[in-house]
Amino acid sequence: MPLTEPHDDHLPEAGSVAAGRDVGGGDADDFAAGAEQPRPGETEPGTPEPEPVLPEPVRQRIVALTAAVLPAMPTDEVPVPLRRVAKFAPNRRARLGAPAIAAQLTADPLFRQRVTARVLTDAGDLGAAVVEGTAPAAADPVEVAALAYLARPRGWRELIEASGAAVRAEADSAVVAELVREAEQRATRAEHDRAVARVEAEKLRDELARVREELGQLREESRQLSRTLRETQARERRANELLATERGRAARAAADTEAELRRARARLAEAESAAGAVRAAAKEARSVDDARLWLLLETIGQAAVGLRRELALDPVEKLPADFVADAFADQSATTPAGAAARARDTDDPARLDQLLALPRAHLVVDGYNVTKRGFGEMSLEQQRKRLITGLGGIAAQTGDEVTVVFDGAERMHGLPPTPRGVRVLFSHKGETADELIRRLVRAEPTGRPVVVISSDREVADGVRRHGAYPLGADSLLRRLARS
Repeated sequence: MPLTEPHDDHLPEAGSVAAGRDVGGGDADDFAAGAEQPRPGETEPGTPEPEPVLPEPVRQRIVALTAAVLPAMPTDEVPVPLRRVAKFAPNRRARLGAPAIAAQLTADPLFRQRVTARVLTDAGDLGAAVVEGTAPAAADPVEVAALAYLARPRGWRELIEASGAAVRAEADSAVVAELVREAEQRATRAEHDRAVARVEAEKLRDELARVREELGQLREESRQLSRTLRETQARERRANELLATERGRAARAAADTEAELRRARARLAEAESAAGAVRAAAKEARSVDDARLWLLLETIGQAAVGLRRELALDPVEKLPADFVADAFADQSATTPAGAAARARDTDDPARLDQLLALPRAHLVVDGYNVTKRGFGEMSLEQQRKRLITGLGGIAAQTGDEVTVVFDGAERMHGLPPTPRGVRVLFSHKGETADELIRRLVRAEPTGRPVVVISSDREVADGVRRHGAYPLGADSLLRRLARS
């Protein structure tokens, strides 16, 4: 802001005297007398001139110089409005106190002279040159104008005007330089844009060439696809014609098949009718046979009941083999009548299952003859245990009576618990297992199926004469392995 308060040029420049400095190169009285001389082009003494309009950089520099010397001035020399500003921080003093400082410099010449004395002291040679009315050519015009405003030597207004002109010229130069710089930048950008445009144009030309090449390929592919499509359509027409022909043939074949199917269904219906008649006749014949068989079985059953009642036979708790096991009594060596009739001369192992399926069959096993043939690598105790366990399974499956005979003068220790339906016998001292087996067979009634398992030919021949069925040990071993 311009310092526009009236200025009295006829006030004595007492600030220089008070500071003990010789302003303008002479004493204070000579400077004061010189100040009273009218200047060329100025009004007569006593007529105040208006404050010049200061350029903004000059005004800011004056405020900055004043703000810098405020803290160093005695409190009584500082105007009251500026005492609070003097306590501000340096960076805030010139910024916040600028209006008050400018007003006091314009309105209070004494305060301005005191500030000038300190500012000139700090300025040194430049301040002395400004007081003398000259300024070095290399000096900052803003600094010179600010010192001239404060010291107000002869021609200070011209110095301020010259400084304003220099500032304006510098600003114009800066503007011109900025314009030149912007023009250079625009030129650089334009050059860059031209280079980029050239590169893009090259890329576009390459892309156009590639697109043209691809277009040519696509046209060639289109021609090939069109040719392929025409060929495919021709093949499709031929296939449709063949399909129509085959459909006609299939329709004729289907009609023939349908007619044949109707004839087959008619023959099937006739066959089913004949089969139904045959089944009815067979059912009637089977009913007659069933009636005859039932009448025969009923007659036999009633005859057996009558015979049991006539003979007064009560149910028995012991079987013949139990008597042999209990007493080992000697019985007649004669063969009962009809015993030879029931013997079978066969050693087929497959017969074992058939014989065990007979009602109330009795299976007698020559123990060691079977175990030594099947698992002789075991100890005798393990052989007996394995055989007895297997025979228990057979007894449980068939429900037949099972007796196993071992050689031994007395009952062996370490036998497993005897399974249900299995009888274990050991021959007495002086008697072999073969003799005990023959006693068991002779004790059975004529007609009861007795199966003896032994690979000993003497045993087989002996029991065969008494009507038993001798089978080899292998048949029982395979039966046990299957179980």
